[in-house]
Amino acid sequence: MIARFRTLLRHDGDDRGVTIIEFAVILPVMLLLLMGIIELTYQAYVRSTLQGALNKAGRDSTLESATSSVDEIDGKVIAMVRQIAPSATFQTTRMSYASFSDVGKPEAFNDANGNGVRDSDECFEDVNGNGSWDTDRGKQGLGGADDIVSYTTTASYSTLFPFMVAAGFPEVQQVTATTVLRNQPFGQQQVSSKVICP
Repeated sequence: MIARFRTLLRHDGDDRGVTIIEFAVILPVMLLLLMGIIELTYQAYVRSTLQGALNKAGRDSTLESATSSVDEIDGKVIAMVRQIAPSATFQTTRMSYASFSDVGKPEAFNDANGNGVRDSDECFEDVNGNGSWDTDRGKQGLGGADDIVSYTTTASYSTLFPFMVAAGFPEVQQVTATTVLRNQPFGQQQVSSKVICP
């Protein structure tokens, strides 16, 4: 038995074919790794392009004339991103706030029972004027003079290499960019809210 094992371990100098077998084993792993790196790099590039386009569009949105050119401003963002992601689809939201400290904050409420959750029988401050309590006090749209506007766009596009879905990549990639700016002081800021008690 030991003699047979020694025979198997003995090197007789014939290495032909070993390299091709090693290459065949390593190639799929290397290709998968390379494709993953390309996919992640492309995603970072799309995100960076979207953020740059959104920053420019955000500055354009702060002007008084922006209310009549919202579609044109959004079109510039879409055109810039579609240069590198031609089939991308877009979803844009604009929320306006009275101050920077209000961005993304819920409407205030009277926590009568102290549980930290707004219950249906508790009074709340209706900042956005829609008649219901919201986890985000912002109003939809560009707002008015001196308002703070959070401008967010999400771009969705198909994965570059569809077979990467089997490796755990999503079939549709999504990148989101946000910019928050103050509108120009082209008039008097309108701030109003009322307390609603059910």
